[in-house]
Amino acid sequence: MDKKEQARNTGHLTVAAVQLNFDSAEPLQDRASRVERLVSSVEDADLIVLPELWLHGGFSYDTWRADAISLKSELLVRLSELAKRKKAWLHAGSYIEAGEGEAAGSMWNTSVLCNDAGVVKATYRKIHRFGFSDGEPKLIAAGDTPIVVDVQTEAGMAATGLSTCYDLRFPELYRHLSTENVLLNLIPACWPLSRVEHWKVLGQARAIENQSFVVQCNMTGVDQGIDLGGNSQIVDANGHIIARAGREETVIQASLDVDALQEFRRSFPVLKDQRADIWDIRGKGLRERRLSTLAKASYGR
Repeated sequence: MDKKEQARNTGHLTVAAVQLNFDSAEPLQDRASRVERLVSSVEDADLIVLPELWLHGGFSYDTWRADAISLKSELLVRLSELAKRKKAWLHAGSYIEAGEGEAAGSMWNTSVLCNDAGVVKATYRKIHRFGFSDGEPKLIAAGDTPIVVDVQTEAGMAATGLSTCYDLRFPELYRHLSTENVLLNLIPACWPLSRVEHWKVLGQARAIENQSFVVQCNMTGVDQGIDLGGNSQIVDANGHIIARAGREETVIQASLDVDALQEFRRSFPVLKDQRADIWDIRGKGLRERRLSTLAKASYGR
């Protein structure tokens, strides 16, 4: 690992995951206000993470188009301002993004990450859509660009990969992110109770095989008759559970020692033995497309 990459990943980060209780009958504005209060109540966190589609409902397909929002919406402006007041990075979860301009009529499942100054630093459109021939594949477009962001605070910095829910089942995405020295993977989700054991084990697997921290933020409650799994968790690179929720609405929190993870990678350098000459883990053209996308986008407020 060169000195530049060592400097990129250093120090400590305190991360909090807000596990939200979902009720399909709750009005969107009430849910948004409740989430703002929950985020405001989090203390001493450098990075706060919200679940996937907490506003819209991960299984509330019939209302997605009517409730889709612009990434310049009043709600996201308020959340970015909240991040600034909290002086914390905020992964604001994901939303049904309404296409604008030439993309009008299209929708995506899009995550939004704000820094501690309230600036939107990145958006990520979910690459793997859940539902097979129904649900997401039928209603929304797929993303095609892996996203890496340097989450930097006074206490430390970590190269951070963004992914969403069903992405967790596709290890090639995380292996690709590892080639960009990602040490922290953030995974908001709306994962059902019926497959919650998969959720737990797959998170541990992604952490172990990529020698990274994994923060999984799920919802609990009931969405369109589907019991949601809760069990948000923060996992270290050995697959140990640092913090895990049950099925109640709660906040879990953990301090991540980035320096110790760097030392672990140096002492047990598994990732150096990846056969990029055989497996296309870097993804031909992905880096160029990602940089082009970021260059064309305007994320600042």
